[in-house]
Amino acid sequence: MNIKKLAGIDIGSNAIRLLVSNVIIEKKGEKVSFKKSALVRVPIRLGADTFFKGEISPENSDRMIKAMKAFKLLMEVHGVSKYYACATSAMREAENGLAIAEKINKETGVKINIIDGKKEAAIIFSTDLSKFIDERKSYLYVDVGGGSTEFTIFSKGKIVNSKSFKIGTVRILQNKEETKLIWDKVKSWIEINTKDLQKVSLIGSGGNINKIFKLSGKPIGKPLTIAYLRAYYQFLKRMTYEERISDLGLNPDRADVIVPATKIYLNAMKWSNSKKIVVPQIGLADGIIKSLYYSNL
Repeated sequence: MNIKKLAGIDIGSNAIRLLVSNVIIEKKGEKVSFKKSALVRVPIRLGADTFFKGEISPENSDRMIKAMKAFKLLMEVHGVSKYYACATSAMREAENGLAIAEKINKETGVKINIIDGKKEAAIIFSTDLSKFIDERKSYLYVDVGGGSTEFTIFSKGKIVNSKSFKIGTVRILQNKEETKLIWDKVKSWIEINTKDLQKVSLIGSGGNINKIFKLSGKPIGKPLTIAYLRAYYQFLKRMTYEERISDLGLNPDRADVIVPATKIYLNAMKWSNSKKIVVPQIGLADGIIKSLYYSNL
């Protein structure tokens, strides 16, 4: 048996994550298994800087440097042989995003790759998403982040179309006027690309839908219905921010963004006429691990 340790760093708009996984190869030629060894999540909301001021603040830049120093030490302690760190919309859109990435590399030795929406989607697709796709059916894959949401249409086992929109949980909380225009573009894109498909189901990705699924108590693989998600959305809206923390046990940086996230999934279901959403509980960090092992990064 051969065991490797790989790590993925996901620098998002709402939080920064380090995932360390064991890659277990029992015998040559046999199926490889991936087992989570450690997951660390740091609530540095870069999107609140970028989407409001256009750049990342010195305070959050310093917090990122400290986080990367800590992540590097954790990777050394775990015996990680290879890692990949990537940043999405918040750093991509920040005027000083590249400069901060260079500063972090210089001070910590951690190289950060600022990726676009298509690259992000490609990394996520390298996970076990195929296990949840029936080649006879059609799906709308929705990955909700803090700054952007990736939409991908699957039909008959193939990708039909994909698009990244600047609509995300942190961005919605900023309540900018252009958000309305983007909602209209998302609605149009989904309706045009799903109008000829029969019985479209959603596949939901992102920390918020993962949390909702976990709280539902449903076994992995069982979908949530649109009726359930609609009722849960109203339930969340009736609660105060403090109640979501105290009664539901949500982290402070999850308790506000979970509401706009649920709205994005609900709208996607409505505009695609979907009745259910499958939640495989995978994300960008999981995709990084798989891509690293299969040498796609």
